[in-house]
Amino acid sequence: MKVIHLISGGDSGGAKTHVLSLLQTLSRTIDVTMVCFIEGPFAQEARELGIPTEVYPGWNLPRILRLLKKKIRREGYDLIHCHGARGNLMGVLLRRSTGLPVVTTVHSDYRLDYLGRPFSRISYGTINTLALRLVDYRIGVSDAMVDLLIARGFNPDKLFPLYNGIDFTLHPPAMPRLEYLRSLGLQADEDTVAVGIAARLNPVKDIATLIRGFARAHRACPNLRLLIAGDGEERTRLEALARELGVAQEVAFAGWISDTNTFYQSIDINTLTSLSETFPYALTEGARASLPTVSSRVGGVPYFIDPGVNGLLFEPRDAEALARHLVTLARDPALRKRLGERLRQKGIAEYSLESTIQRQMDIYRTILRRQARSRTVGRRDGALVCGAYGRGNAGDDAILEAIVRELRQIDPDLPVWVLSRRPEETRMTYRVNAIYTFAFPRFLSRMRKTRLYINGGGSLMQDVTSRRSLWFYLFTISAGKKLGNRVLMYGCGIGPIHYLSNRRLCARVLEKNVDIITLRDTHSRTELEDMGISRPEIILSADPTVILPPAPPEVIDGMLESRSLDPHGRYIGFTLRPWPGYDAEKAAVFGRAADYAWEKYGLTPVFLPIEKRLDVGACQMAAAHMKAPYCLFEDTGASDHTIGLFSRMQVVVSMRLHALVFSAGQGVPLVGVVYDQKISSFLHYIGQDLFTDLREVTFEGLCAQIDAAVARIGDTEFLSGGVDRLRQVERRNSQAAEKLLGLHP
Repeated sequence: MKVIHLISGGDSGGAKTHVLSLLQTLSRTIDVTMVCFIEGPFAQEARELGIPTEVYPGWNLPRILRLLKKKIRREGYDLIHCHGARGNLMGVLLRRSTGLPVVTTVHSDYRLDYLGRPFSRISYGTINTLALRLVDYRIGVSDAMVDLLIARGFNPDKLFPLYNGIDFTLHPPAMPRLEYLRSLGLQADEDTVAVGIAARLNPVKDIATLIRGFARAHRACPNLRLLIAGDGEERTRLEALARELGVAQEVAFAGWISDTNTFYQSIDINTLTSLSETFPYALTEGARASLPTVSSRVGGVPYFIDPGVNGLLFEPRDAEALARHLVTLARDPALRKRLGERLRQKGIAEYSLESTIQRQMDIYRTILRRQARSRTVGRRDGALVCGAYGRGNAGDDAILEAIVRELRQIDPDLPVWVLSRRPEETRMTYRVNAIYTFAFPRFLSRMRKTRLYINGGGSLMQDVTSRRSLWFYLFTISAGKKLGNRVLMYGCGIGPIHYLSNRRLCARVLEKNVDIITLRDTHSRTELEDMGISRPEIILSADPTVILPPAPPEVIDGMLESRSLDPHGRYIGFTLRPWPGYDAEKAAVFGRAADYAWEKYGLTPVFLPIEKRLDVGACQMAAAHMKAPYCLFEDTGASDHTIGLFSRMQVVVSMRLHALVFSAGQGVPLVGVVYDQKISSFLHYIGQDLFTDLREVTFEGLCAQIDAAVARIGDTEFLSGGVDRLRQVERRNSQAAEKLLGLHP
């Protein structure tokens, strides 16, 4: 593989570090050439690092383009990689004449690059904004940068995140900790807890908030000290602020330091207080030294730091929250050690230089593969997925995540479009193109360009909650077929459909327009048979979400710890929902049963909502009748976090289907509360027998079922048998998609 990199050559800071470290390592694997348009320190340093570097100076644009075309054709490059405004302009101008794919790395927010420089903003800023829209692919230097580009309308299919990786080898410090701290002017002893930051002293880094937060924390923990490494225009003002707050003797301004390795190994808490960032090296350098980190919630930081799991976050300028975090860490050495070790583990796995290089190579291969695909696939490509997405229901969102995951496994380059109530949120979360569910002209236009329409999982074919939703889904199935798509109903449930007219309409549409239906339970197959549907290929599979894994153990540990729960504790999970028949009397039954589980088995009740907008209130109704201690998660987070929380339960009592699916997939004993036949159908399907109709739930009956479920704790043979079979048959969902996409063997 041969890649030519185009960059102005006047770059500095993070962009310079990223490009030079990336190209130095890449050049050992593939043929890399860097072309600069300015001779200077950047090009000279690149040559010293062994990076093949050429400079095409001057402003004679036609001449430079002519030389570059000649070089690219003569030397047989496969791809053009650009950096910055001038590189992007050159890449766009070379794109058509060379026929090569062009990718650019977006190192910062292009709208802020030339603030305070009006002429440059009008000229270079405008050129760069236009060029970014015209290149083929874009690499953001953090997930936050990719999210920013998605929010501004860039195609998620042509965006890739790539972090600034570092070498995580930890070299010995140059001198002992106390000696080093004292050498920089810090009054330190064996009891000192040193808070540190390495940053430019300019307004965007907001060191003033750090000093204010430190001053408040120091009043509670006098052994705290603050070491500020860096210099800049704010230094005099910051020194005055430390004096004003009475902490001048406890704060040391070290100026610029060259030995960051010793610096990070000498402090106890790493901090970042920036108002804006993409993804700062200071975080990964602190992670290399296993430092607990307190950071403002900006840019790509939340993708690295999971609050309470491997660090602590606060909102920018919130000195009070920063102070609370510093006090918490100062008083708890074990917590500092735990958070720091987890951050280092995550850093090595995802943010090391090795992972950055591997990711960059994967991006190059993907681009070249897609370039070849565009010449062979033809006008129609991609899949459109429709379901109850973007409504805040963790079960429905997990279905979408599972479908997207499986589509990308069978065809990693397949363009995926989704109909969603919150298309912006769906684009961000799943990195897919999304259209508002009821934007009829847009999704009908997209159907003319896709190959596969997927009616995506869940109980979409029913008229209990809404007749209009059934009509809508039937319309989209019919439209998808008429506009040239193969049609797949993916891991779905059928029914109940009560109205005779709706049953006839459903039978007519599915019989005429659907190619394959994969079902998540046997009851759904019976429903199709009762409606006389036989022309589509009908396959018994499973709910797509059974393939989703839980978050890593340390992440779930942190989620529990952040709510003062022991990660190794014993818990009983409750998932309740509002429904006709769930009233104050039934809520009291669940509350008393939770007390029973606590008193008899020592199981702490934990309430876990699936649709937080509805379920939290239902859980609060039950908790109001309790005497035992309990925890109520108002938001369980992403699908992997939700599944991970259910995996820590010893028993789960649930009215929600996907709480049962998530728990069953983790081998947790179940007690189902049936408000809809899909609950009992699923439990029958996996060989579970502990469930009761909501209308018939009593305190005695529920306690008896909890007793039976507790007796099954640890019975892996009984609990895993049905689930293992589910995971095996779930593969039939993606096999059906493969077949309809023409990928089936």
